[in-house]
Amino acid sequence: MTRRERAGRLVAGLLAATLGGFVVLLGLLVPASAAPAGPVAAGPVAAGPVAAGPVAAGPVAALPMEPTGPRGPTPPQGPDMPGTDSSVTIDLQGITDKPSTPVTVIIAMSLLSLLPAILLTCTSFTKILVVLGLTRNALGLQQIPPNQVLAGLALFLSLFIMAPVLGQMNDTGLQPYLDGDKTASAAYDDGVAPLRDFMLDQTGDDELRLLTDVAGRDLPKNREEVSMATLVPSFVLSELKQAFIIGFIIFIPFLVIDIVVSGALMALGMMMMPPVMVSLPFKLLLFVLVDGWGLVITSVVSSYQ
Repeated sequence: MTRRERAGRLVAGLLAATLGGFVVLLGLLVPASAAPAGPVAAGPVAAGPVAAGPVAAGPVAALPMEPTGPRGPTPPQGPDMPGTDSSVTIDLQGITDKPSTPVTVIIAMSLLSLLPAILLTCTSFTKILVVLGLTRNALGLQQIPPNQVLAGLALFLSLFIMAPVLGQMNDTGLQPYLDGDKTASAAYDDGVAPLRDFMLDQTGDDELRLLTDVAGRDLPKNREEVSMATLVPSFVLSELKQAFIIGFIIFIPFLVIDIVVSGALMALGMMMMPPVMVSLPFKLLLFVLVDGWGLVITSVVSSYQ
């Protein structure tokens, strides 16, 4: 027998075995499905295969229950239902209208950018610096003390003079705004009031009248109604005026020394000797003996009281 004939017989045998198994399985399923349904006998059912045929009537024992569907959402209870409370309570304790951190940073940066202008026009810095510069010129010194030293001294003297005003501005305007007790506009109005009072006290009526006429506005009924746009330049003019008056008083004794030295040199025939070179030591000696810097600073600070 060849190899091809043996393969053919093997395939034929497999097909015959598969067909026979299918026929047997079909014969087992058809009688069970064709059996008529009937009542089940009462009592427990014994384990094992159940014979086909009519079944006696009786309760079904331990039959599996069909799965139920998903439970739907529970509707909310109405306000009129017993045992329900429809009131809502919101605790606002501790919640304030404090400005946020970005807003605070923006305000701080704006104030820092405007700080040089505010320092020069709304404080005593300009007057003190001018007086110190005139004192140096009266001594005949050009670069001693340096400008940085004079500016630093004028800055700290200004902080010393403005300390009460700055404290009032912080207490009435800045801190209530940071705590959320005042709005920005209310904090500005209350905070600028101490600075406004300080500037009005140091500003003369002539300067206020001059700036009001230049602006073409009507004169206010009293000083408290002057606007800040008129008050700031008027205050600067008053500060410069007072600074030059103090400088004039400082120049007088040093001018007398220059005249005496110049007359003495003329009498001695020393025409080629510069009078400034001879008078400078006498000026320095007089300034040190009378404690000139102390007198100048005392006079400037006292002018704001």
